[in-house]
Amino acid sequence: MTNFLKNLFSSKTNEEGNHVSSFNEQQEKEEDVEFIDHGVKTVDLEKIIGSVGKYYDFDSHFRPKKHVSGKRFIDIKNAMREGKSLPPIKLYKIRNDYYVLDGNHRVAAAKELGQFDIQAKVIELLSAKNTMENLLYIEKNKFYEKTKLPEKIDLTEVGKYNFLEKQIKKHKNHLTNISGKETDFKKAAQDWYNTIYIPLTTIINNGNLPRYFPKRSVADLYTYIAYHHWERTSNRRYGIGIDRLIPRSMESFRTAMLEKSTPDYPEMKRTITAFIMININTLTEMKVINKLFALEEVQEVHSVHGTIDILVKIVLKRDFLASDAEIIAEFVDQRVRRIRGINRTQTIIPGISKVKEGFVC
Repeated sequence: MTNFLKNLFSSKTNEEGNHVSSFNEQQEKEEDVEFIDHGVKTVDLEKIIGSVGKYYDFDSHFRPKKHVSGKRFIDIKNAMREGKSLPPIKLYKIRNDYYVLDGNHRVAAAKELGQFDIQAKVIELLSAKNTMENLLYIEKNKFYEKTKLPEKIDLTEVGKYNFLEKQIKKHKNHLTNISGKETDFKKAAQDWYNTIYIPLTTIINNGNLPRYFPKRSVADLYTYIAYHHWERTSNRRYGIGIDRLIPRSMESFRTAMLEKSTPDYPEMKRTITAFIMININTLTEMKVINKLFALEEVQEVHSVHGTIDILVKIVLKRDFLASDAEIIAEFVDQRVRRIRGINRTQTIIPGISKVKEGFVC
């Protein structure tokens, strides 16, 4: 929707300086580049900001200019509307930005149609230039590769992602001790994110603390408070009552948050049921079905006939202080739509439900 509104209301002018970013100009700023092949990935369209050789053919919103907007562009848009399978585009990646090597018209069409992401073969240019920006980027990538968490933790200082990784390792050991069996690191990371990181950052936001530190992210404030409150146990006051809300150990904080049931802190263990209708590339049907069924949150997967190809039932755990819609949208975007072969999804949240006891489909 964001992409659609930008395209709808933004200016249609095509001045000389109005074009997407040039890959070659950015590449010249890097040093000792290493090329890393990431294979085919799902890439957010908002992160595709430029082109390798055709940046003058598209305006700053990646709309084709008049001299390149013709039958080919219209045909690609029609194919996308009809859900036809198109080959992955090819992208170069420099840190968090992507540049089109092949598939400029497909990117422009997807953006105009309001799509959120696209399948792409990605080659990353990793610079050995020893800058704080590069060091932070490499540390951030390693953290997300190890944890598989949604990329929503934005830190501004080198070393802080390593601090969070150590927290997760401690949490993993705690979960192993209380369950009596070895806990998977990625599952421990997800539990830490849902029951410790999200609650504390919610308290930070509700206390309006970020406005006093405009150059720091919420994640920065989380690491600062977590370090001084749980690592050093410093006697610090944050001016908004946070010190009174947070127990003196991370796991005690988790327990306290899990037990909350007041309107300010709704119960986190409540589940959400939803149904996802999926259109796929039929040549990959069984692969898609197997990948969907392997997801822990997926309860049922059905191949159906008609306007949709697959019907999926999911049951999600509710995050702390997040809405049902936010939890479902994040799961669909981060877990379901990343599966190769899926073209479109539509989610239905049931209102009133009746289920016969012992019924098995």
